[in-house]
Amino acid sequence: MTASPYRDPAILYPIRRSDRARHVRIEVDRDGVRVIVPRRMPLREVAPFVAAKRPWIERTLRRHREAAARDPAVRLVDGGSVPYLGRELELRLRVEPGRVRPHVAMRGDRLHVAVGRPGAAALRDALERWYRRRARIEVAARLDAAAARAGSTYSRLSIRGQRTRWASCSQTGAMSFNWRLLLAPEEILDYVVEHEVAHLEVLGHSRRFWRLVERRCPSYRQHERWLRKHGPGLFI
Repeated sequence: MTASPYRDPAILYPIRRSDRARHVRIEVDRDGVRVIVPRRMPLREVAPFVAAKRPWIERTLRRHREAAARDPAVRLVDGGSVPYLGRELELRLRVEPGRVRPHVAMRGDRLHVAVGRPGAAALRDALERWYRRRARIEVAARLDAAAARAGSTYSRLSIRGQRTRWASCSQTGAMSFNWRLLLAPEEILDYVVEHEVAHLEVLGHSRRFWRLVERRCPSYRQHERWLRKHGPGLFI
């Protein structure tokens, strides 16, 4: 993947060419805007595409700014705390020079972390690895139960760290979930799982799909609003 800068009168964004991309897409997160394009797509087609999406881009950027101002930043220090499915876990940090692999263990409402070097980067890396492992456990149990209730099956589960997507379901039934969902309340993770299981029956977001989601999760609109409002702030 290669990148080149592009300046819009109102939006600055890099253009990244990707051999894997089949369609142009725009990514918007707290770090800004990026445009991913297929390798052979003419660059002259990018600016009109971005211009057509400008209202959505500006709205999404505004949500990220509002989330940063509204939601308190996670304090990655000894005595700080991190969210976990609606709970706040107190961080207990030890720096052990020479340690190769970080160690993270949850004991009650405390999260004990041992790292080999000081600094937020080492702690953040250890925490992300731990959240990814926990996400597989938390998601798998919910996904198995939801699929069984629906009489559906999925082909595989992967845990990723997408910056702009919470989860996905492929045509083959492959499920992907963002580990950052563990930074949200438990009912949000439950809803996203039900949402993706519904895609095993209906892939698109048609009226039939949303009727199916509502039967399985009557408060889905509330959860969608929560994700739109607070999702941009779910970072460590």
